Amino acid sequence: MHDDRSLVEARLRRVLDERIRPAVYPESVPLDVAVWHAPDEPVPVAEGLAAEPEPIEVGARWGAPWGTSWFRVTGTVPEAWAGRTVEAILDLGFDENMPGFQCEGLVYRPDGTPVKGLNPRNQWVRIGAPVEGGEEVRLHIEAASNPVILDYHPFLPTQLGDKETAGSEPQYTLTRMDLAVLDETVWQLVIDLEVLGELMAELSVESARRWEILRAVERSLDAVDLQDVGGTAAEARARLTDVLATPAAPSAHRISAVGHAHIDSAWLWPLRETVRKVARTTSNMTALLDDEPDFVFAMSQAQQWAWVKEHRPEVWARVKKAVADGRFVPAGGMWVESDTNMPGSEAMARQFVHGKRFFLDEFGIENDEAWLPDTFGFAAGLPQIIKAAGSKYLLTQKISWSRTNKFPHHTFTWEGIDGTRIFTHFPPVDTYNCSMKGSEIAHAARNFKDKGVARHSLAPTGWGDGGGGTTREMVAKAARLRDLEGSATVAWETPADFFAKAAAEYPNPPVWVGELYLELHRATLTSQARTKQGNRRSEHLLREAELWAATAAVRTGFPYPYEDLDRIWKTVLLHQFHDILPGSSIAWVHREARRTYERIAEELNRIIDAAQRALAGEGTTPLVFNAAPHARAGVPAGGAATPTTKGRTTLAARPDGGHVLDNGLLRIEVDARGLVVSAYDIQADRETIAPGRAANLLQLHPDFPNMWDAWDVDEFYRNTVTDLTDADEVIPGEDGVSVRIVRSFGASRVTQELSLAPGERRLVVDTEVDWHETEKFLKLAFPLDVHAERYASETQFGHFHRPTHTNTSWEAAKFEACNHRFVHLEEPGWGVAIVNDSTYGHDVTRTVRTDGDGGTTTTVRVSLLRAPRFPDPETDQGVHRFRHALVPGAGIGDAVCEGWRINLPERRMTGAGEVAPLVSVDRDAVVITAVKLADDGSGDVVVRLHEAHGGRVRAKLTAGFEVAAAAVTDLLERPQADAPQPQRDGSTFTLRLRPFELVTLRLKRT
Repeated sequence: MHDDRSLVEARLRRVLDERIRPAVYPESVPLDVAVWHAPDEPVPVAEGLAAEPEPIEVGARWGAPWGTSWFRVTGTVPEAWAGRTVEAILDLGFDENMPGFQCEGLVYRPDGTPVKGLNPRNQWVRIGAPVEGGEEVRLHIEAASNPVILDYHPFLPTQLGDKETAGSEPQYTLTRMDLAVLDETVWQLVIDLEVLGELMAELSVESARRWEILRAVERSLDAVDLQDVGGTAAEARARLTDVLATPAAPSAHRISAVGHAHIDSAWLWPLRETVRKVARTTSNMTALLDDEPDFVFAMSQAQQWAWVKEHRPEVWARVKKAVADGRFVPAGGMWVESDTNMPGSEAMARQFVHGKRFFLDEFGIENDEAWLPDTFGFAAGLPQIIKAAGSKYLLTQKISWSRTNKFPHHTFTWEGIDGTRIFTHFPPVDTYNCSMKGSEIAHAARNFKDKGVARHSLAPTGWGDGGGGTTREMVAKAARLRDLEGSATVAWETPADFFAKAAAEYPNPPVWVGELYLELHRATLTSQARTKQGNRRSEHLLREAELWAATAAVRTGFPYPYEDLDRIWKTVLLHQFHDILPGSSIAWVHREARRTYERIAEELNRIIDAAQRALAGEGTTPLVFNAAPHARAGVPAGGAATPTTKGRTTLAARPDGGHVLDNGLLRIEVDARGLVVSAYDIQADRETIAPGRAANLLQLHPDFPNMWDAWDVDEFYRNTVTDLTDADEVIPGEDGVSVRIVRSFGASRVTQELSLAPGERRLVVDTEVDWHETEKFLKLAFPLDVHAERYASETQFGHFHRPTHTNTSWEAAKFEACNHRFVHLEEPGWGVAIVNDSTYGHDVTRTVRTDGDGGTTTTVRVSLLRAPRFPDPETDQGVHRFRHALVPGAGIGDAVCEGWRINLPERRMTGAGEVAPLVSVDRDAVVITAVKLADDGSGDVVVRLHEAHGGRVRAKLTAGFEVAAAAVTDLLERPQADAPQPQRDGSTFTLRLRPFELVTLRLKRT
């Protein structure tokens, strides 16, 4: 037989595009349209429905950026259409290639009942099936004219990302507002031909199945009368029956399709728009569930569920019913799909606490999976947190975006820093927006790396990013793919059903140990510094507020602010969403975030001050409140006392220019350029700075990645560097025992103060940058005389080691990485820590000196600021303040201690006398991360702690109050009967912890 594949395939494409798809709606009549433009922000539904609109014609421009327009469409179903299926086609000016990224709408009936959402791939509203003819149609559309930020030429700077700069130019053209007859037979024919055509293209040319499909498609097209598609569609479908009925091979890959609409809680739109995106999507999905009995939809992010409950009660009622029916499924058990690299220990725990508790309170449902399809890499401490929250699975697909190394598994066991293991799945479909295309299904089957030992994978199915969800076309395609030769099989299943099957068939999957590093989006550790500082400061203020309020509640009867703390925690957790905290959202999002963090700080400081005043009482004794988990200057951890001081610091002129700081423990030499050329550990008789090098060196790089400006930094940025060594002034600070340095470069200015406190083994570097650069990357370098093949970075509930070398492509790809409060390097018996109060990104490199002593220089560089222009063209412009400290002679315990200390500055006031800690622990290796009252209002004291040094420890925790009962709990403060319980002696409890083990202890008061 002659090879006529290309002829038939080209015929299929043209006939579908030009004849069959247009025949889906063979008859239509225009609707009358009127519009009212809300003058500012979105209005309540009742107000939008009541507004008096003005006529508008199809073809007219509408919608200022970020505006809301209420369209009213009216018409009459023609009598001649009686007995047929009729839909309204409502095209607001959609580009079908941009679902979730442009204008959208929510359709209401005149009584305010939501019908369904409108988006570029979902433009229809069912009027009747069948209609009687003569029905009056009246619908209202709440339309959002969200501007397109990520356009066909992506990453171009735009002022559209903030309402304050976006202007008022209409963004869209009203395209179609019609009543139309839906020919369901033609619609089904379209789906038949699409499924077969897409499957055919994925099969081998040598495959008999491909030719069977080709011949069946050809016969079907022969049956189509191009001038009467509707009249011949049934026969065309009949000629495809046999080829669609051939079952899949028994060995076919099995796909669990989960209805999905990944909705970024903020990204290229503000938070307030996400509230409406969720309402549109949930309206769509509940309507689709009514129409499709096999369909199952899963939605994560408890915050988004809470938004529907608060802002759209009429939609919430439909959602609750669908949940009760078991087909609208809460997923993930987190407050939002957060970043997992940068949130601190407690914040990561609270993501699960608040997420799981919401689903339990609202529905009595506890799901077992963490659902994070789009998060930019996963910290090595996360498995223990997932398990401590009562979950046991993780799903993501983002690691498929890695640019250098292909991850070797799709289903595997992930082991965290403490040894906890979590069953993990990466969908091989490599998208969280699966649309059931044949190419996607075939890719999932071919790509699946665990063939031969496992057969199941998951496909999150539906338009996401900006929402929209699953469409009826996707459901129809899935129905044909349920059992079809040549294809993987597809069935709608819940995440729980998938994980149960996957775990059962693969009881001993391979193990991946350590972080799941995304080899992309590394710059999100630095972009939008103010947002990151707001997060870090909020986390530590919450620690202080809970600690002092709980202590005051137990000691003085202080009213514990349960509701305020709950609300503030949820706000902080929301802003850890994986496009807010990483700095990859539009300007509007980060402008609002800055104001939110300011309000949070004011409120938490009021709570802290009130609690501390209640504890201090009246008096004149000078007190320092120490919220850190380690004692300092004689003040106990979690208590207040009069501090002790030791020694003094001197400042002297350096013979070659500059200054020398000396406190008897460290001697710091600052040269005339304001660079630290020596940091001498007097006790160890050891120099910290590498020979011939200088620390406190600011370095400036060009920073123009190939794409994803706010997200990415490409390795070639290192090819060009400018060392900022010129100083405007290097003079003593105002206190007479510090060094002040001023530098100017480009349009920017840096002011630094170097200080060495009496009795302290740390050089504090306070840096203020008035930043006005564009597409630049600012680093702060510390070249250290340390030979180390690995270094430690703090992560949740512990630290994680990374190599300093680049032996393999996996190591080389980690040229920018995350730390929390410290980075630590050491040789046996001596180490160095660099601690920070608000930065996350860093890099560590090593060289062997070819002259002199031949030693190793290991350079730690802290990432301070970037200046990408997309999606926020003014990213980080303005004044920023950072605090870092260089700690020579530091062991890992010193790094832990100093990291907490720099983030929890002491608070001073006068009072009646010392305040004893509410709880205390006798080992520095055990860090208490939270002291609070139980969330249920019982008055029980909850203490969360972990081993922080990476070794086993036996520690005693003592409560400063009478304890009636004690229990080890999960993160949700529920007793765990199978967990090892501490030995008790009165109010003292003996704990045995493995490396990095996390424990939550609930203490009932007498």
